[in-house]
Amino acid sequence: MAASSRFPSSVLATLALLLYFVALVSIATAEDPLLSVYEKWMSDFGRVYKSDAEKQQRFEVFKGNFQFIESMKSQPDLTYTVSLNEFADLTNEEFLAKYTGFKSASGPKKATHFKYANLTTAPTCVDWRSSGAVTPVKNQGNCGSCWSFSATGAMEGINKIKHGTLLSLSEQELVDCDTSCSGCNGGLMDYAFQWVIYNGGITTESDYPYTSGSTGTAGTCNYPKTYDYAVSLLSYQDVTANCESCLKNAAANQPVSVAIDASGSAFQFYSSGIFTGPCGTNLDHGVLVVGYGPCSTGTAYWIVKNSWGTSWGESGYIRMQRNIASTSGLCGIAMEPSYPTM
Repeated sequence: MAASSRFPSSVLATLALLLYFVALVSIATAEDPLLSVYEKWMSDFGRVYKSDAEKQQRFEVFKGNFQFIESMKSQPDLTYTVSLNEFADLTNEEFLAKYTGFKSASGPKKATHFKYANLTTAPTCVDWRSSGAVTPVKNQGNCGSCWSFSATGAMEGINKIKHGTLLSLSEQELVDCDTSCSGCNGGLMDYAFQWVIYNGGITTESDYPYTSGSTGTAGTCNYPKTYDYAVSLLSYQDVTANCESCLKNAAANQPVSVAIDASGSAFQFYSSGIFTGPCGTNLDHGVLVVGYGPCSTGTAYWIVKNSWGTSWGESGYIRMQRNIASTSGLCGIAMEPSYPTM
């Protein structure tokens, strides 16, 4: 009996179509051995694309980033690791445009007093997290608002040190209302401190929650909320520029806002260990120094809190090499540090 008499033609057509797609998948997998890695990454990070064309485009970027990570793993004596994270389908240029946002002052900075200049007995190591002066890691999302997270982190820290209460403060209030900065298009921590002083204070995260991470834009300032003061500042001070020992003195007393050059794929995919570069001094990202180490022997480092969520780095933190030959510090970390006072 002929096969066509045993199976209806529609069944045979369906089987043929299935075999065709199985063959296509097999060919694609053979051509792109990273496809399964990519699809697992998509599942792990909940990535969904609008079209197959966009998925393929992002796959090409992913492959380039995967190859970079593999090449870094083969480098001898590297003191840190890199790995795939949620940014693996972004080019470095796209990544920087979305997830940084620090802007240096356009003119000379107003001179401020540095009260820790003459400190001569800074502790060997400090970690303000162990003192309860650091809130959980936050996520700026798709908004260039790093400056606001660095500023709130510094204010949260000094408020805990001075008044004994750790309050999570509102980045959204700064993004929406501080017109000296540019919302999701960047800003400066000193300007944020100035605005809080001028305004009379800043409210809490719960009172004025962060939304720009999902919208990608600043909202309209909620003026009534700006009078719900949770924390007020007396002033702010700039740490002596290009002086790592001065930054250490400041960080020994409170968390400090710093700007760094976060460009480069090594920083984008940092996973663990003591980061040693490569990076330059083109400051583009505001972060928070919450301590330094080590407490015994080993490579000196800064403990830096980022605002890219807990899936990046060491649960949202990075340890950056300290005491390097350049006075600007690694990635320019000692170039523009500042902190608020109460």
